[in-house]
Amino acid sequence: MTKSKQLYLLMLAVSIVYIIYVVYFNFKHDPQATEFLSHKSNLKRPINIPVWLNVMYVHVATASMAMVSGAINFSNQILRKYRELHRINGYVYLVCVSLAVVTSGYMAPYATGGKINSRAFNFVNIIWPLITIAALVKIKQKQVNKHRKWMVRSYVFCFTNMFIHLISFVLYQLFEMNYDSAYTIGVYGTILLNFTLAEIVIRYIYKIPIDSLTVKK
Repeated sequence: MTKSKQLYLLMLAVSIVYIIYVVYFNFKHDPQATEFLSHKSNLKRPINIPVWLNVMYVHVATASMAMVSGAINFSNQILRKYRELHRINGYVYLVCVSLAVVTSGYMAPYATGGKINSRAFNFVNIIWPLITIAALVKIKQKQVNKHRKWMVRSYVFCFTNMFIHLISFVLYQLFEMNYDSAYTIGVYGTILLNFTLAEIVIRYIYKIPIDSLTVKK
């Protein structure tokens, strides 16, 4: 089994488990986000809870759909046999990313930890769609390998929430750090981790060109 196949299966497994967890936690276990909202303090503006929750539901749904859609399009088998599906699914991914960043933009001013984290989320809300558009431009120019590289850079941002909560959980629960500080380190650490992981995958996993799989546009 090739490294790229192993990575794909691992990514698929992580994505499935995480989506199941997120959907269960946000829609079944704690639909009012009581636990998460309890950590928000010293906000400069009050949160309209019903509106915030509805936006959060849309964000969770579209981010999860982006994770699924992106995972599907990294399948070489689907690219070879179902190129039209790959193309349509690519636009589904683009729409999901767009909705995810718009909803994130609404929630950013209420970010846990205050303005320092709001700025970080706004940066992600700008850079993620720009990277995704860059991937779209490359495939329109029939540059398949560059398209795949930009898609890797885009797709890692689907795991932003997972990495943030994983890092903050370790710092808060295991090292007993103040939650706001743990969350802030989680946010900025995740942004750095996303860029780093993408370049590692591009350099060491997807280093073999896929000219033979060029998609006709």
